[in-house]
Amino acid sequence: MKLGVVGLPNVGKSTLFNAITKAGAECANYPFCTIEPNVGVVPVPDKRLDVLAKMYSTKKVTPAVLEFVDIAGLVKGASKGEGLGNKFLSHIREVDAIVHVVRCFGGSNVIHVEGDVDPVRDIDTINLELILSDLETVNKRLDKAEKYVKCGEKRYCDEAALLKKIKAALEDGKTARTLDYSEEEKEILHDFFLLTVKPVIYCANISEADIGKPNAYVDKVRAFASREGAETIEICAKAEEDLSTLDDADREELSRDLGLVESGLDRMIKAGYSLLGLISYLTAGEKEVRAWTIEQGTKAPQAAGKIHTDFEKGFIRAEIVSYDDLVGLGGFNQAKEKGKVRSEGKEYVMRDGDVVLFRFNV
Repeated sequence: MKLGVVGLPNVGKSTLFNAITKAGAECANYPFCTIEPNVGVVPVPDKRLDVLAKMYSTKKVTPAVLEFVDIAGLVKGASKGEGLGNKFLSHIREVDAIVHVVRCFGGSNVIHVEGDVDPVRDIDTINLELILSDLETVNKRLDKAEKYVKCGEKRYCDEAALLKKIKAALEDGKTARTLDYSEEEKEILHDFFLLTVKPVIYCANISEADIGKPNAYVDKVRAFASREGAETIEICAKAEEDLSTLDDADREELSRDLGLVESGLDRMIKAGYSLLGLISYLTAGEKEVRAWTIEQGTKAPQAAGKIHTDFEKGFIRAEIVSYDDLVGLGGFNQAKEKGKVRSEGKEYVMRDGDVVLFRFNV
């Protein structure tokens, strides 16, 4: 799963990306220093893996991961090709969700592309470009659908009705994700590849001096996000970048000095994982302890297929114990003796924290 890190030039987007991935994306005080999207794969923080690793004396720990894509800065007119707009729009179309970095710090040391700091205006600038791009897509599809409606094809009647609903919202300056959709509409919507339907986390980037203090800019972002039903995370990208270069002991000491209970990056990664509707099931043994990423609602055979296609094809059953029961009772055999290990079939819907042993035959 991919999360695209977006924002206007010089809002701290690439600094945040550096902190996330330690990939060293070029970061400078001028627009468009990131032209091609940088990609980094990062682990999803999960303390359960460390506990299981000790329990099984494992040789290898493999966490679940998310892929972050650092996408070039956007300016007004991107939907018409201004700046690096065409590249921005094509790259954002390929991600599953958006981390929208918004500048929430003052000062003149870092140039703002608009001349002053106004986070809601900055959000509106990017949203407007995405809305205009989506409007062009919707109009093209609607013209095509209406031609087939005349032939009486139900599929295109339903598509045209949905497109008109979305068009009205876009023309009103609203994003497609703010609308409510029926299950049937969601199926149709999936094929439109709209930009503004993608889920979003607003990442309010503050200065080190503002950590733990009230911030009027952040308050404005939260108010805007709540109207969209989106999440806001307050983060200091510069501090997170500094922390990412330290060893564990120094990182812990600096976090205490800054008053950070939990890394902003950890919070953002967890939020991204949740935003995409993902959960982890776990496998554990002496060779490896591992978290496997699946979507909520995935059934046992499809979850087994994440490990190997043969597991899904030859699925017999899944022997499952919850993480809490496994740890609380001290091991798989002990959990089995207490009747906490369940034998589940093909219709079982996986839960986050299931520790699983799949039985299969090919």
